[in-house]
Amino acid sequence: MAHIRVIHDPVGETLTVYCAEPRADQICEETGEGIVLIKDTRTNEVFGFERLYYKPEPGAKTITVETRDVTL
Repeated sequence: MAHIRVIHDPVGETLTVYCAEPRADQICEETGEGIVLIKDTRTNEVFGFERLYYKPEPGAKTITVETRDVTL
């Protein structure tokens, strides 16, 4: 079963999503528009991303994460 880690930093205004455990040998690549890809340096595999300048809706107390099982 895959685990997704979502980290919201309200002070730094970032939302980080990991689809695998963070790694010591990772590199970040900014793609523009405030999106940063988090990649494995050996395989170049993207296993997370970060949204810069993230602010939830005014008055929001939680971040909702929705998952779907898509079977082809």
